[in-house]
This record gives sequence, C-alpha cells and structure tokens, in this order.
Amino acid sequence: MTDASRTERPAGRRRPRQSDIARVAGVSQAAVSLILRGTPSGMALAKETRQRVLDAAEELGYVPDPVATRLASARNAMLGLYTFSTTFPTDVAHSYYPILAGVEEEAGAQGQDLILFTGSARAAARADDPAAVRRVRVADGCLFFGRHVPEEPIRRLAEDGFPFVYIGRRDEPGIPYVGADYVSASADVVARLAAAGHRELRYLREHDQAPASDDRQEGVLRGARAAGMDTAGLVARTDGGDLDTLLRRWLDEGVTGVVVEQTDTGAALAGLGAAVDRAGLRCPQDLSLAVLGAATGTRGRAPGGGAAFSGFDVPMREMGRDAVRLLLELIAGAPGGATRRLLPCEPVEGGTVAAPRSAKKNT
Repeated sequence: MTDASRTERPAGRRRPRQSDIARVAGVSQAAVSLILRGTPSGMALAKETRQRVLDAAEELGYVPDPVATRLASARNAMLGLYTFSTTFPTDVAHSYYPILAGVEEEAGAQGQDLILFTGSARAAARADDPAAVRRVRVADGCLFFGRHVPEEPIRRLAEDGFPFVYIGRRDEPGIPYVGADYVSASADVVARLAAAGHRELRYLREHDQAPASDDRQEGVLRGARAAGMDTAGLVARTDGGDLDTLLRRWLDEGVTGVVVEQTDTGAALAGLGAAVDRAGLRCPQDLSLAVLGAATGTRGRAPGGGAAFSGFDVPMREMGRDAVRLLLELIAGAPGGATRRLLPCEPVEGGTVAAPRSAKKNT
C-alpha cells in the first residue's frame, strides 16, 4: 500500500464503503466483502491480502451495516470469545478457565466454531484497544469477559447492533450479560458466620472497582446488617501486600472471622493467607476464614495446608454455557428469555468456619 493510497479518503463526510476499502487495499470489492464477512472463501485468501483489507477498513473507520449483514445471510456458525485479561485463561488453575470450558462445551453442542481473540494480534497493544475489539465482527457474535471493560468500543458494538454477551454482570444499561448472584451468596456466607456465633467480622477486598467486587461487598454488608452487626470499619482494602499489621489489629479488636473476596489475581486471599501463616494461626481454631468464590492455585487450601475454604463456588462453567445460549438467541433475533441473567452460587461448607473459641480480645 503506497503512502498516497493511505492518505486518500472518501469525499465529504460520507460513510466509507467497501468500494473505498477495495481501492485503498488494491483488491476487488468482492474480496473485501468475503473478508469482512468472515466467510470460508474470505478466510482462504492470502494472509497478506486479508491483512491489507483489515488495515484499510480500520484506517477508513469502516463499520459494517448490521442490517445489510443479516440480509446477506452472512452467518457462518462462528462465535467469538474475547477476554480483557492480559493473558487468555488456558491454565486449568486459572480462575477463569471454567468459563472457557463451559463456552467450548456449549458451542460444540450447538454446532458452533469458536474464534479466540486477544489484544496482542495486529497493531493493538492492549486487549482493550478499540482496533482489537472491532475485529470480533468477523464472527456472528461475540462473548466478552474480564473484570474491566473498555466502555467506548463496547458501546459502538451495541449501537451498531452487533450481537454480543458479556460473561459477568455489567452496570452499563442495555448490555446483555450472564453473571453470578454474588449479593445473595455473600449475604448467605455472613449469615452462616453469624449463626456460628461470630459477631466481629472483617471483609477484605482489593482496591480496584469492578461490578463483581461491588456486588460481593454489598452482599457482605447486607448480611451483616441482617445479623445486627456494626458495619462501621467492616470493609478493608488491600493490594495483597503485607497484612501482618492489619491482622494483629483485627485480633486486638476481637475479630474472630474474616471474609475475603476471590478475584482472578487472588491478591487479597494470598496476602491474608501469608499473614496468617506468619502469625502462626490456625483456621478455624484461631480464626475463621470464608472465601467469596472458589480459591485456586497455591491458596486452594487454608493456611498451613489445611481444609478447603468455606464460602461458595461461582458457577463459571454454567455461566459460559448459558452465555453461548443467550448469544445464539440474540444472533437469531429472538431472545427466549431475559437478556440479563444472574445464576445462583453454590454454598461450600469447607472446613475454615467454626464457632469462635472466645469473644475475649487477644492480648
């Protein structure tokens, strides 16, 4: 592509067309149509040709007309799967891996192929780069997941009528999603601690803002209020650093139980677990611990290599499966139910919650 061709633009403010892309990329309009629609014939063209077309479309700001696309029957039984995490969760110890497994299972059962997207391809430097996000249009629709979502490219997809479903609850109006009911599950965990006799609890969460974290905190506060606990000072934030001082202060204040959010980083749980180990405490003999979400990796068991954590499991596999079903309903243009769904979390008894040994403050 010459420098001259790169600088050419359609006249005036007219929306760019496939003919403009063909001229800039130096290919036929038929080739542009096949490539942008993601058809088997288009995917069979030379990689260099496809790349020139995609680059030209991005440069010109081309946005396909979703109505025209549907009229052209461009469905090809391919669903996109895009994560805003820095790496794609292919490790079974990764907290997001069950989502991937559920998506793959349901896509296969529905006769759909999957295209896995990351932000490292082409010129995009980040997973949230708008250029990277727009590439999902080669699929019939796309599934997105990750704790943090770039609002602008997602808003553009919604405005253009491109079918997509987010795995995890979102605050933005109009975004279809399948998430977990963290509020109810977190409130139930606090209720179980209260029933065991705990009156002084602390909730540990990470610093970042994400709907999943906000929902867990809301559930903890709701459960504490229902049990008649004082919620002042209940919530503490951490980046996963040294929690020794905080833990000692809690013990001096008579805290007998700690509730911890589990995230894809596991920073809060890992930091607290290390502090409990350094203090020589045992769970639940000295301190009850409850985890809001299944712990993975090195912190899959309580400090000291003990029992499995009490708390709840997030239905990630089923979230992945249900998200595929919802996406196919949206692609067909006739959702069979609500387009914003919350699935219940499964309580886990575990072995890290017991009646407090004493309500007396530690000295």
